[in-house]
Amino acid sequence: MLETSARLLRLLSLLQVRRDWGGAELAGRLGVSARTVRTDVERLRVLGYPVEGRPGVAGGYRLGAGGELPPLLLDDEEAVAVAVGLRSAAGGGIAGIEETSVRALVKLEQVLPARLRRRVRAISAATVAVGGGGPQVDAEVLTAVAGAIRDRERLRFEYAGEAAAGAWGTAQDGSSPREGESVNQSAAQEVEPHRLVSWGRRWYLVAWGNEGWSSYRVDRMRIKTPNGARFTLRELGEEEAGDLVRRSVGEASWHYRARVKVNASSLYVQNRMPMPIEPEVVDDDTCIVELGSDNPHQLALWLGLMDADFEVLDAPELAEAVRAVGDRYHRAAGG
Repeated sequence: MLETSARLLRLLSLLQVRRDWGGAELAGRLGVSARTVRTDVERLRVLGYPVEGRPGVAGGYRLGAGGELPPLLLDDEEAVAVAVGLRSAAGGGIAGIEETSVRALVKLEQVLPARLRRRVRAISAATVAVGGGGPQVDAEVLTAVAGAIRDRERLRFEYAGEAAAGAWGTAQDGSSPREGESVNQSAAQEVEPHRLVSWGRRWYLVAWGNEGWSSYRVDRMRIKTPNGARFTLRELGEEEAGDLVRRSVGEASWHYRARVKVNASSLYVQNRMPMPIEPEVVDDDTCIVELGSDNPHQLALWLGLMDADFEVLDAPELAEAVRAVGDRYHRAAGG
C-alpha cells in the first residue's frame, strides 16, 4: 500500500509539471506497465483529480481543471516548502494575495504533523522580512503569464513605460524604462514566453520575440486575451534566464559608461561583477571591461571594491572621480 501511495504521488507530480503525457512515457518514468498507469489514473480520479485521457496510439493523459480542489498529496519537504512560501507571500510582493496566503497558511498548519509545525515555526522565527519599495505584481497577471509558459502559447500584452505603468495603477520604484521605449506610451507585444524570473522584489518574463531573447517587467504588463498560437519550446536553462535578466536590467539602467583596464584575470573580474559581463582578454593577468553606473563617482567607488589595480581608459570624468575618492581616503588616513 505504501508503494502504491508513493507511486500515485509521483504520478500526480508528473501530471502537474507538464500539460500532456503519453501513456508509454508515464509508464517509463514510473517504471511500471501501461496497465498499471491506467489503474493509477483511475485511483486519482476517485480521489477527485480530474485526469483527462486521450485514446488511440498517440493517446495520453493530462490533468484537467476541476470544479473543486481535491485532496493534496504532499511529502514532508513539500509541506514545509508550501508553508514557508505562504508565510513569505503574506509579506507582500504580489498584490492581492497577502490575506489569502494567511488564510491558506492557517488551514495548512492545522493539518501539519507536530514535527513539521516545529520546523516551519523555527524557520519563521529565525527569518527577518525587510519590506521594500519595489513594485507589486498583480497575481492574476502573474498566473496568466505562468499559464502561457506551461501551455506553450504565445503571450499577447501591452508593455508600458514608467508613466504609462503608473497610469494603470501599478506601484513604480523609479527605475528606468527599457531602452528605446517611450515613457508615456504602451507598446503591443506578442512573444513566446519561456521563464519567469524573480529577482529581489521584482518579477521578470524572459521571452523570445522579433529581436531574440528579451526580458520584461511583469508589473508593467497588461495581458490581452486570448493567447496566441502554440509554439515549440526553445532551449533556455534556468541559469541562462537569470543571467539574461541581470544583464538586461543592469545595462538598461546605466546612465554612465566607461572602459577600464584591470590588472586581474577575466575570470576574477567576472566573479566580482554583480551581473554577467564579457571582458576583453589582454593576457592571463589583464583584461579590459566596459562598466556602467548612474554616475562617475558611483563607478569609482565600485571599482575600489573590486580589490584589483586598474587604469581608466578614455574616461576623464571617471579619472577625476577616482582622484577625488583617492584624495578623500588619503586625508582620512592622516596622509
